[in-house]
Amino acid sequence: MLVLGFESSCDETGVALYDDARGLLAHGLHSQIAMHREYGGVVPELASRDHVRRLVPLLRGVLADAGVALPEVDAVAVTAGPGLAGALLVGASFGHAVAVALGKPVIEVHHLEGHLLSPLLEADAPGFPFVALLVSGGHTQLMQVDGVGRYTLLGETVDDAAGEAFDKTAKLLGLPYPGGPEISRLAEQGDASAFTFPRPLKHSGDFNFSFAGLKTSVLTAVRKIGTPTETQRAHIAAAVVDAITDVLTAKAVAALKSTGMKTLVVSGGVGANRQLRARLDDAARRHRFRVHYPRLDLCTDNGAMIAFAAAKRWAVDPALARPAGVIEVRPRWPLA
Repeated sequence: MLVLGFESSCDETGVALYDDARGLLAHGLHSQIAMHREYGGVVPELASRDHVRRLVPLLRGVLADAGVALPEVDAVAVTAGPGLAGALLVGASFGHAVAVALGKPVIEVHHLEGHLLSPLLEADAPGFPFVALLVSGGHTQLMQVDGVGRYTLLGETVDDAAGEAFDKTAKLLGLPYPGGPEISRLAEQGDASAFTFPRPLKHSGDFNFSFAGLKTSVLTAVRKIGTPTETQRAHIAAAVVDAITDVLTAKAVAALKSTGMKTLVVSGGVGANRQLRARLDDAARRHRFRVHYPRLDLCTDNGAMIAFAAAKRWAVDPALARPAGVIEVRPRWPLA
């Protein structure tokens, strides 16, 4: 079963080929970071237009890298949501067009399910069940995963996601977009103990998150200083990273204890954060659980996770593969 996957939910264009017998054959990815950096964040209209330009070259490259002819594809997978409406429509329309031309079915994939299952692409893949910590620019969730398509939401952010907190802090410190990697790099030069920032909901007794208050505390600290020196900026970055990773780790460990599970899966763009990985690895040693991450190039949005999730869902429920031509995207689409 050979699945061709397309991802275009935000500011990355992804195309991939996944075969259920041979694994991931090839994937191509174009990031729009350089384009959006000039504006300090994602501009939806520009994102949509850029997806149009990138899909054909990426598809040709992936087919060439995999040594596969387009007619060999058994199904086409598209990200149907959540995401930017215009960006989703570009990838979905292109995928449906390819499927119509080939006479193949289309499988609509939930973007977050792609992230959730992406660590299963690794050689040392986790087995079911496990607790998943999904952390990205717009989402922070803890999920109980009992199998493909069997997900229970344990907790989520009630306001800003962790990725948003990183990006907004970076903006306050005058760092370029995207803020997460910039904050992480700057934090390595700072002393986290130089500033004390809150750990919202760390001891709430549930698995929900809140990072809006942390952002406000950073804003207050910056205004109090006036114009932070480079050293002060590094200290603030370190303290913010310490606060966010502390909360994420504490909630993940609590979820494992509550469910009785011994495996944690981390996915999403923030899952690439070095400090978060180090903190979770340390917690795994102390609390004796296993933690799995996707490789760094699969932490961001990508076509590989979409093709893979589609193949796994199709194997469980063949009815998910539908005739091509009826395009529907869901900018807001709960994983449940």
